[in-house]
Amino acid sequence: MVEIKWTPVIIGLLIGIILGEILGILTSWGDIFGYLIATIYVGYSVDKDYTNGAVHGVLVGIAAAVIVLLISLFGLGASYAADVVAAGLIAIITVLIFAIIIGGIMGAIGGIIGVLIKR
Repeated sequence: MVEIKWTPVIIGLLIGIILGEILGILTSWGDIFGYLIATIYVGYSVDKDYTNGAVHGVLVGIAAAVIVLLISLFGLGASYAADVVAAGLIAIITVLIFAIIIGGIMGAIGGIIGVLIKR
């Protein structure tokens, strides 16, 4: 059973959100690189086996992806949010599901890379 260390998860989440927003503005794939950097940090910080690093990375990757997506959808102003709502609830849910899947995959990869770097 994996014991969750919440301090690295919270720090990684903050790193993921900040880098995801900043790099997402600069490049189209920047948010994913932000998640990857944050999850590598988390995998490095938990210093256990690969499973532990992957689980912690998935937690950070999914949470950061969802938060960055919500900030992007609703934090960019009323006109942008109105366009998103007009696009339909199904489209929003679809994008959210893809964000969770991609964040989880990148989180697992980053967590394992972090454990490998630590060793």
